[in-house]
Amino acid sequence: MLFAANLRRTFVQVCHANAAALTNLMRPSAPVLPAARAMSSASAPKQQQPAALSGAALYGDEVPADHKEHIMGDVYCRVADRYDAVSDIISMSMNKRWKQRFVEQMRPQPGDKMIDVAGGTCEVAKRYLHYQDSVNRDRTSSVHVVDFNENMLEVGRRRLAASPWMRDRRVTFAQGNAEDLADVPDASVDIYCISAGMHNLPHPEKALSEAYRVLRAGGRFACLEYGHTDTPVIGQLCRWYWDSAIPFLGHVLARDRASYERLARSVRTFPHQAKFAQAIRDAGFHLPGKGYDLYQWGMMVAYIGTKPRA
Repeated sequence: MLFAANLRRTFVQVCHANAAALTNLMRPSAPVLPAARAMSSASAPKQQQPAALSGAALYGDEVPADHKEHIMGDVYCRVADRYDAVSDIISMSMNKRWKQRFVEQMRPQPGDKMIDVAGGTCEVAKRYLHYQDSVNRDRTSSVHVVDFNENMLEVGRRRLAASPWMRDRRVTFAQGNAEDLADVPDASVDIYCISAGMHNLPHPEKALSEAYRVLRAGGRFACLEYGHTDTPVIGQLCRWYWDSAIPFLGHVLARDRASYERLARSVRTFPHQAKFAQAIRDAGFHLPGKGYDLYQWGMMVAYIGTKPRA
């Protein structure tokens, strides 16, 4: 009862803190731009790498590929302008803390080139560049933001338009598919980052294969993804929150219950963190220890690993 009361109180406080965002949520959304089409996996030469688990092995038969493609295309087109505001509210502002902690765990080094996949609104990219500026006193590092959805990229461009990072060309944007980064050369980046993006992919094993290809030897793989809470009481509360509260909040805040039902289902059916950590290892990466770090009992999970040196 005390936990539930604290949860309700926190939610009310976050809604008050995000009053301006709530006002913006009631405005009409931006026009829908076309989503990128999947690229042919034969469009660029690939490095040899270990085989990863198939999408069917990770998901079973629960989530059809066309359901995932619909989420990346149609659903995110509709919610792009509202995405971060709604995410802050439904996560009770933990979303911002999770992403800051995630960037710190990457341990960026001066001069690092990072690719931020499914990073359209630049919430991770801006924290990465701020870390480089403030902690490493570095002005040579850069980030290349890739997203399947042009609407999400447009939000990121607007958000960083007046920043010195755009002026100095330290951040670039491209529409693309995480499962086939055809325009990114082999062994060309120091950090591969994907935040809350794997659960939307029809074939996450292809994204892991591409991450392995584009990273240089010794480069860091960083994935932040929704997880499964194994603590019984909290786990039941989280399942209720995803199945019932999230669609309701999507209806109230973004006037789009159906989209948030699909997003919730996509999250709930994503593999348990132990299974996904094994998939990352099967793709060739080294993950220390158990392979993942739990945020808030497993509401979010960080996977930080490396591509082994030859």
